[in-house]
Amino acid sequence: MTTLNDAIDHLDAGDWEAAHKIVQNDSTANGSWAHGIVHIMEGDLRNAGYWYRRAGRALPDADVDVAAEIAALKAACR
Repeated sequence: MTTLNDAIDHLDAGDWEAAHKIVQNDSTANGSWAHGIVHIMEGDLRNAGYWYRRAGRALPDADVDVAAEIAALKAACR
């Protein structure tokens, strides 16, 4: 069974597509945050904003440091 931590590992490796398959089935706040990060990596900021709102988080500005977002998510989940 795949978990949010597996999705985070995929995000860390730059594989947003594999992470997306996992987070689509995670309705938690952290799952929504991860889903938002997926869409930032994909380049779809509008969709990322939707998922950040579901996570109760503000979407970072256009110059978002994706690695920092992933590290913060990782710290929140582990």
